[in-house]
Amino acid sequence: MSYVVLARKWRPKKFSEMVGQEHVLRALANALDTGRVHHAFLFTGTRGVGKTTVARILAKSLNCEVALGSNPCGICATCREIDEGRFVDLIEVDAASRTKVDDTRDLLDNVQYAPTRGRFKVYLIDEVHMLSNHSFNALLKTLEEPPPHVKFLLATTDPQKLPVTVLSRCLQFSLKRLSAGLIGDRLRFIAAEENLRCDPMAISLIARAADGSMRDALSLLDQFIAFGGGELSEQNARAMLGTIDRRHIVRVLDALARGDGAGLLAIVQEFDQDAPDYDRALVEMAAYLQRIAIVQVVPDVARGEPDFVDEDLPRLAAGLTAEDAQLYYQIALLGRRDLNLAPDPRIGFEMTMLRMLAFRPEGEASRAAPAPAPAPASAPAPAARAAASPPAAVDEQSWPQLLDAAGLSGMVRQFALNCVPASFAADVLHLRMEQVAADRRTRQIEERLVQGLSKYFQREIRIVFDVAQAQLATPARQRVLAEQDRLAGAAAAFADDPSVKALRERFGGEIDGASIKARG
Repeated sequence: MSYVVLARKWRPKKFSEMVGQEHVLRALANALDTGRVHHAFLFTGTRGVGKTTVARILAKSLNCEVALGSNPCGICATCREIDEGRFVDLIEVDAASRTKVDDTRDLLDNVQYAPTRGRFKVYLIDEVHMLSNHSFNALLKTLEEPPPHVKFLLATTDPQKLPVTVLSRCLQFSLKRLSAGLIGDRLRFIAAEENLRCDPMAISLIARAADGSMRDALSLLDQFIAFGGGELSEQNARAMLGTIDRRHIVRVLDALARGDGAGLLAIVQEFDQDAPDYDRALVEMAAYLQRIAIVQVVPDVARGEPDFVDEDLPRLAAGLTAEDAQLYYQIALLGRRDLNLAPDPRIGFEMTMLRMLAFRPEGEASRAAPAPAPAPASAPAPAARAAASPPAAVDEQSWPQLLDAAGLSGMVRQFALNCVPASFAADVLHLRMEQVAADRRTRQIEERLVQGLSKYFQREIRIVFDVAQAQLATPARQRVLAEQDRLAGAAAAFADDPSVKALRERFGGEIDGASIKARG
C-alpha cells in the first residue's frame, strides 16, 4: 500500500476534529442545525489553517445521506466520496489555473441543473482571488440570484483582491493562524497514534517552525520522521530546521551571567565555525530568555509545559536576575533590527553580546565595568558636574524639571510629559506610557527626545519605551487633575458667595459651570 502523508491521513473529517477556529465552527454549526444556511461562504486566512477542510466538511454536512445538521455520519457513500474527492455534486475548482472568463462560464453553465445525487450542488473555488475581473463579473450574476439547490464555498489567502460586489454577497469567515501550543498538542496526539516516540522539545520546535499552519506542521513532522530515521530527538529537529543548538545559547548565557567577556567571544568564535544564521541565533536567545523570565516571575505557569522541560533552565533562571533577563531580551530584539546594518553578521552578533555585557541594570554594573577614574582636584563646571554624576534614577517628581533643563518644548515636551520614568541605569532610560501616548509617538519625536536628553547629560543615552495597560500618574495627568481640583474649588466658592446666592434666589437663575475660571 502506498504511503499516505500525515497531512492527508489526519485531515479532519468532522468539525469536532478540527483544532482551533471555534469562532467559525460555532457559526457554521448553528446555521446547519437550524437550517439557515447562506448560499455563499468566503473562507479567508493564511495557508494551512483549514479553509478547504472547513469547506469540505460543510459540503458533507449539506449532503450526508444519514445525518442532518452539523455532524455528518462519515460512513455513508456521500461522505466517503467527498473525503476521497470524487463526489459528483461537489465541484472543486483551483482558480489559479482557471482564471479566464470562458473557464468560469463553462463552470457555471450547469448551475441551473439540479444535483445528480446530493441535496445540494456545491461549488468549492479555491484561491478565488486569482480570477480575472471578467470572471468575477460572470460569477457575480450567479451569486446575485442563485438557484436554491446551489451553494458556493470560496476560499482565498488574499481577500483584499476580491471585488466588493462579490464580498457583499458572501458570509465571510476569517480563519486565524494557529498558536504553537495548539499545533504542538495536535502533533503530540498524532505522534502517539502513530507510535512515534518524539522528544517533547522536538515537537515544540516543529510547532513554532510551522508559523501558524497545521498543514505545514504535519509536513514538517513527515520530514522529521524521514530525517531522523527513527531517532526523533531535539538535536535532529534542530539540524533539520536549521535552528541553533540550545547548548550554544546556554553557554552564551552562562558567560553573560559570569561577566566573562573573553569566554563569550571564544564561544562566538567556536560557534562561527558552523556558519550559523546569526539572526536565527538571536531569535533563539530571545525565546530562551522569555522562558527564563517566566520561570523567574510565574514559575507555576512553567510546571509541566513541554517548552520548560530543560535541566539548564532552572539554573539560569536562578543565576540571572530578573532585570538581566529583561534587558538581554530587549537587546536581542534590537540586535536583530541592527544586524543588517553591521559590517558582518558575526560582528553584529558579537556587538549585541558585548552590549549585553556592558549595559547592566543599576547596582550590577560593578560585575563587568572597570573601576571609575578618580575625580580631579578642581571642581568641574555645573554642566560637567551634571554629565559626570547623573541621577541614578529619574523619578516622577524631577521629570518635568529635567525636561525644562534639557530645553525640550512643543510636541516633544508634551509627549514626554505623558510618560513616566521607570528607571535610568547604564545610560538606558526606561519610560512607561499609556496606549494613547504610544499611538502618538513618532520617530521624529523619539529622536528629538533622545537628542535633547543626550545633550543635557553630555553623552549618548538610549530610551526604551514600555506600554502600560493601566492608567499612569504622568505629569500631564497630574496637571489635569490639579486643574480640575482648582476648578471644582472655584465653583464651590462661587456657589457659596452670598451675592450669588441672593441673585439665584431673586431671579431663579442657575450657575453655568463651564463659564467659571480659576484664578492663576
